[in-house]
Amino acid sequence: MTMPLLIALLLPLVAARALAADDVTALLQAADRFRSGADALQVETLVTTLGRDGRPDKERRYTVFTQPRRRSLVLMRSPAEAGQKVLMLGDDFWLLLPGSQRPLRITASQKLLGDAATGDIATMNWADDYQGTVGADGPCPAPDEARSCRRLRLAATRKGVSYARIELWIGQARSEPVAAELYVQSDRLAKRARFVLDPAGRQVDEMVLLDALAGHRETRVRYLSRMPRTVPEAWLNPMFLARNPVME
Repeated sequence: MTMPLLIALLLPLVAARALAADDVTALLQAADRFRSGADALQVETLVTTLGRDGRPDKERRYTVFTQPRRRSLVLMRSPAEAGQKVLMLGDDFWLLLPGSQRPLRITASQKLLGDAATGDIATMNWADDYQGTVGADGPCPAPDEARSCRRLRLAATRKGVSYARIELWIGQARSEPVAAELYVQSDRLAKRARFVLDPAGRQVDEMVLLDALAGHRETRVRYLSRMPRTVPEAWLNPMFLARNPVME
């Protein structure tokens, strides 16, 4: 086979793969808009764990500032965690404790409450962190199986994420997130997630996390409010935060 003929045969395959990658990126960007809606954002977040009887067990309140270039600051508002902060800069996470001048390195999978990890709270973006393929359309997972979903098979493109792999279902018509299976580095299914939209269907109001091993354990991450907010650059410096325990 001549080289020109080989190139002619390979070009359509390369183009198809590039188109598929672009399709996944566009779909993830559309799904991200339902979760965030702006590059610089202040999100008031309430995390609740539920007991076996379905009643609220524990609650924690967080103010989350998500900023461009994968930077976030989480202020812990509940009395049990008062004064604690989490700073995310790219793949690096720091926990800052009151009275300590030394930021502590943590990971995106560090638990905050129930099955809600640091990465679940600090970032609301899939398009920058994952790539993958588009599967066949079909029914959404329960309890939304009456709807039609598109399935995305995603693999992490960076190390500083909570999940190495995600199976994500999005609405076929608008690409809103519906459900996900979340896999850790060992390729073990860690959690299942369900996304609840607001009554107008414009944004995700709540993310419901179910432990894949202990099916009765449920954690709800509720987004109480969102507003555009750009924070001072100094707030995104771990040493500044260690020297300034009181914010705002």
